[in-house]
Amino acid sequence: MLFSLLSGGDIKLTIISILLTLPVVLIALSFHEASHAFVAHKLGDRTAYNLGRMTFNPLKHIDPIGFLCMLVFGYGWAKPVPINTRNFKNPRRGMALTAIAGPISNLLLGAISAVLFAIVSFMNMLYAPQLATMGLMSNVMNVLMIFFYFGGMMNFTLAVFNMIPLPPFDGSRFFSLFLPKKWYFSIMKYERYTMIIVLVISMLCTRIFNFSPFSFVANKLFYAIVRPILNLLLQSIF
Repeated sequence: MLFSLLSGGDIKLTIISILLTLPVVLIALSFHEASHAFVAHKLGDRTAYNLGRMTFNPLKHIDPIGFLCMLVFGYGWAKPVPINTRNFKNPRRGMALTAIAGPISNLLLGAISAVLFAIVSFMNMLYAPQLATMGLMSNVMNVLMIFFYFGGMMNFTLAVFNMIPLPPFDGSRFFSLFLPKKWYFSIMKYERYTMIIVLVISMLCTRIFNFSPFSFVANKLFYAIVRPILNLLLQSIF
């Protein structure tokens, strides 16, 4: 993420974008982890709740390395929420639902950001002549567009990243419901290696080919929401 921002020519826009990226990352990671804790609590496990993890306070969730990766590459992680599956009535089902809650929360935030981006973009186009004469208001609208764009892209990217069906990603916990236990535990043995492999491949794609598979999917999801809304709004006035 920061690599692409720093490569731009507009220093002022780059600084504003970096400053807006910080709250977006904090919100995305905090909602993700708080959602894990909330669902686990609802299913009978109070471990995360008792440790103060069922909160949107980013200080309770942020992992420094994961936070830095989120800033630099657009995907990362926070401190894992502690879960005790013995407190669930159905441990496998409870773990799967708790795991999928994180990516779903980011999909929801991404969708909300995309809708707001479409609305602000529409307002920008509709009142372009008036905004051109109102320097401060025009700048506010541009800042909002950047904020909602980053909000959509980062949340969708985080959701896609965590839905990888390999341990230790959240997707592996969910898809374990559809695998025989023997197969699942065989895959779990390689948990410590899969994260490193995925990160290395992603970084190489980003740096060498200027292409991130996670950002690519996130971009498709973002504009799949933005375009229909923009078209609908434009059709309503023309």
